Amino acid sequence: HKHWRLHLTVGRLHTPHGEVQTPVFMPVGTAGTVKAMTQELLEELGVELLLANTYHLYLRPGPDTISALGGLHRFMGWPRALLTDSGGFQIFSMNTLRKVSDAGVMFQSHLDGSAHLLTSEKAIEIQRALAADIIMVLDDCIEYPASHEKARHAIELTVRWAERGKKAFEACAPPAAAPQALFGIIQGGTYADLRRTCARRLLELDFSGYAIGGLAVGEPPALSYEMTEVCLAELPEAKPRYLMGVGYPADLLEYVRLGIDMMDCVLPTRNARNGCAFTWAGRLQLRNATYARDDRPIDDRCSCRICRRYSRAYLRHLFTAGEILPAILTTYHNLYFYLDVMRRIRQAIPAGTLAELAAALQPTATEAEPD
Repeated sequence: HKHWRLHLTVGRLHTPHGEVQTPVFMPVGTAGTVKAMTQELLEELGVELLLANTYHLYLRPGPDTISALGGLHRFMGWPRALLTDSGGFQIFSMNTLRKVSDAGVMFQSHLDGSAHLLTSEKAIEIQRALAADIIMVLDDCIEYPASHEKARHAIELTVRWAERGKKAFEACAPPAAAPQALFGIIQGGTYADLRRTCARRLLELDFSGYAIGGLAVGEPPALSYEMTEVCLAELPEAKPRYLMGVGYPADLLEYVRLGIDMMDCVLPTRNARNGCAFTWAGRLQLRNATYARDDRPIDDRCSCRICRRYSRAYLRHLFTAGEILPAILTTYHNLYFYLDVMRRIRQAIPAGTLAELAAALQPTATEAEPD
């Protein structure tokens, strides 16, 4: 990308549950679990920061239950840092019936159809009860494409909700276990003027960090890069900058080169359960018949415990037999791969070798396939 930042740095986030090296990739633990993984395996992989979803935990088992059991860290047996989102994106993305107003978002539960009103204050109250280390204000995420007028209305709501959320955060006692950091979320669709306006108005509220939301919702990658760059130009380098919901391995490096510190995405775990493995040669669809007698590991250049032990042929057999194990093995490998990419990025920044790493991430082998 022509506008890569010239002076990138690695950093550290200091949380009540440990230090997080940045740039960081956060696996997604939707309902307080990364699907097909145990917490012990996540620790073994070196995960320092996990994301959990406020929407799902609010509906089941409920913030009161989690709070009564000592907060989300204790409830799920996770000793390291946690981030929870506000719930707004899940309501948007799950196609539940919803109505957005100044008050908040009225939506129907995907579990039983019951009606709920999520306000900016309620989002803070829930996340206070969950007691994650980093929490988010409620934002209005819109679809792509959207008109300038709709995007403008969304940032007006987002900023008003951010103001109310911050007041609620400051008025609400923090969890007994530890303090929390509150992040604002920049919206504005694919309109640079609205992105700048939203970022500047959120900066006036002085959050601990800033997220860029509403991207990776169907817009072309070049437009996503452009909007990210527009937002980053407004944000202070001394505070964490979090791009929500991205991306493929090569995307991680591109966004880091623009100046992003934090990213999350379901791709490595969701794709794994569908038989898609990420490798240094691109993506492999392990269900394909071409691997029926392929004795090679998923990736010859990977040193994870799965690649040291299991063959593509065995994994294909497990997937076609409908077993549970291949989801576990492929998820482990994909998370290892993503976290290895991030480790290499953190090493390449001070060494000045990001360009070489970018070249290595481009799929070149003929066996690489779309998922």
